Amino acid sequence: MNWDDDNTIYTVVINHEEQYSIWPVDRDLALGWQEAGKTGTKDECLAYIEEVWTDMRPLSLRLKMEEDAKRASDE
Repeated sequence: MNWDDDNTIYTVVINHEEQYSIWPVDRDLALGWQEAGKTGTKDECLAYIEEVWTDMRPLSLRLKMEEDAKRASDE
């Protein structure tokens, strides 16, 4: 597949850790992923991800770090 000639329409998907990816709209979503509300060309979807995915850390790590910071401030 030549990515420069890609006419595929994609949807932006997100998993339980709030990590993003793109997926062809004509394929069933992989287990654990759901649509994030943006569909378009590869470039459009990747631009959307770049705009909204500002913290690349998985959700579980962010929550743990917040918990640790709160615990440290309570001491």
